[in-house]
Amino acid sequence: MTETALDAVRKRITDLDSQLLTLLSERRQLTNEVAETKIKHHIPVRDIKREEQLLIRLIKEGQKVNLDPHYVTQIFHVIIEDSVLNQQAMLAARANPGSALPLNRVAFLGDKGSYSYLATQKYFSRRPGELLEIGCQSFSEIIQKVENSEADYAVLPIENTSSGSINEVYDQLQHTQLNIIGELTHPIRHSLLVAKNTSLANIKTLYAHPQVFTQCSHFLAELGNVEVKTMDSTSTAMLTVSQMNRDDVAAIGSEAGGNLYGLMAIKSNLANQKENHSRFFVVARDPVNVPLQVPAKTTLIMSTVQKPGALVEALMVLKDNNINMTKLESRPITGNPWEEMFYLDVEGNVQDGPMETVLARLRKMTRYLKVLGCYPSEEVSPTKVAAANALAE
Repeated sequence: MTETALDAVRKRITDLDSQLLTLLSERRQLTNEVAETKIKHHIPVRDIKREEQLLIRLIKEGQKVNLDPHYVTQIFHVIIEDSVLNQQAMLAARANPGSALPLNRVAFLGDKGSYSYLATQKYFSRRPGELLEIGCQSFSEIIQKVENSEADYAVLPIENTSSGSINEVYDQLQHTQLNIIGELTHPIRHSLLVAKNTSLANIKTLYAHPQVFTQCSHFLAELGNVEVKTMDSTSTAMLTVSQMNRDDVAAIGSEAGGNLYGLMAIKSNLANQKENHSRFFVVARDPVNVPLQVPAKTTLIMSTVQKPGALVEALMVLKDNNINMTKLESRPITGNPWEEMFYLDVEGNVQDGPMETVLARLRKMTRYLKVLGCYPSEEVSPTKVAAANALAE
């Protein structure tokens, strides 16, 4: 193929890409109109049966034009997730009139390029108003910014699929009056970032947040004699390496974040678990109302009475009311040796009957109970189509 012919093909591809973007925008607008109907008639956001029928039809149509079923399914999983999250955001905005701000002041750990920064960008991209980023050097500083009205929201990492729960954040939540109003899960892709093109063997010093080192412990063990220096945040590690501008130092962070500091990735996928994700809480001074059409989670803390089986009895209240618990975490109670506070994430809305029953019963049988927040669940599980393999034959 001559260069002229190649240019012509590339121009055709560019034109098609532009058409795809226009069609995707039109489709999103139509799903927003669907959301208006759901709001009016109190219809749940997700209709799994319709999603399954949609995917089956699209897989069949895709096969007619030589598109692989897996390829079609992947594309429309992303489109369906976008539709669900946009509709949930619309319903949440209607349920909380006056909550939309012209300027969203958001406190998070680190600075531009940190994973908390990327999570902040992701979460507030679906919310109206401009974004003012407030980088902080500690979790306590983040909480204080919101408590003192210097920020409207805080984004806090709460757990990671590789390194587990972030206990310091749980301890902060135990002593704050702020409310959890949202959550998100963000993929964590660790890369080795350098200021100058160099080899892995030449690296003598590594900079990263302690959690990052934990998540990449297998990679560190393979490196051998390399000095490890912990930093307050991933962004601080990247800034340090950028300013040093040497070929024997490196930071561990996201490639996207490294680009903001002029760093390049010389090795990627460093985490022990290749499917590495972090979950974040979004907190604010005031709670939010979650419409019953939107899947909701509730996070609460409780302290049980000191007797055998007390925790089991409390958890049976969830089972008796068909409430699914997605997380149970224990933390020591400050000043009370050998006593623990339990953190629970459950699938349920505090305005719904079963959850109201659960909370009423738990208040009677526990020494302490506090709802930290009821918020929309943003974990959109992909629609599964059992017939997909058969259709591919």
